Amino acid sequence: MHAFFAQTRMEVRLTLRSGEGLLVTLVIPTALLVFFALLGLAPNQYARPIDFLLPSMLALAVISIGLVSLSIRTAYERHYGVLKRLGATPLGRGRLIVAKIASVITIELLQTALLVAVALAFGWRPTGSALFAVLVLLLGTATFASLGLLIAGAIRAETTLALSNGLYLLLILLGGIAWPVEHLPGPLALVGLLLPSNALASALRSVLSPVPAFPLAQLAALVLWTVLFLAIARRTFRWE
Repeated sequence: MHAFFAQTRMEVRLTLRSGEGLLVTLVIPTALLVFFALLGLAPNQYARPIDFLLPSMLALAVISIGLVSLSIRTAYERHYGVLKRLGATPLGRGRLIVAKIASVITIELLQTALLVAVALAFGWRPTGSALFAVLVLLLGTATFASLGLLIAGAIRAETTLALSNGLYLLLILLGGIAWPVEHLPGPLALVGLLLPSNALASALRSVLSPVPAFPLAQLAALVLWTVLFLAIARRTFRWE
């Protein structure tokens, strides 16, 4: 267990010490929340824009750490032979993967605390079900961490860098983060509806609304995406 906790702490430190990791995981979601809140940007059905924006930025935080930060760091660790060496130590490959997941969850706790603090400053008041919200965040973490590891283990580090950032921008614009997909033009709305980010953001809005609803369809979509990503990653992941 000592090796596992030591590796988890190291994973967290590496993410927070990296300029790009810090930018993607903590700065961008928080800055976008402040920017959109100052603009008051939200669909008409929301009396307070922050009630729409906070779930969106919580979803973006999960995508930031699970897809972008995790995939890029893991890809370069594979490129430089770090994964192979760590997998051969007493830590083992299984505990290495669990340590990475634990570090992702730890950073998400920091992200959530920061985003909630900013939202409170803009007038957000807790509503909905915190328990359901935790469930959705954990499932979303599994989905995007699986996608991140799939990308990191299958393609070159330089390609991972470009692909992860490209997907990140796509998910913000079309995946229900910046704006609900039902408000997008027809073909774009169809694309957005199928993206896992839309399922995550929609589920968070449902469970954090004043009258929370259990987002069964969105959770089912996240489960399917997770199973798909893991199945592909299991076949394509290379440790060196």
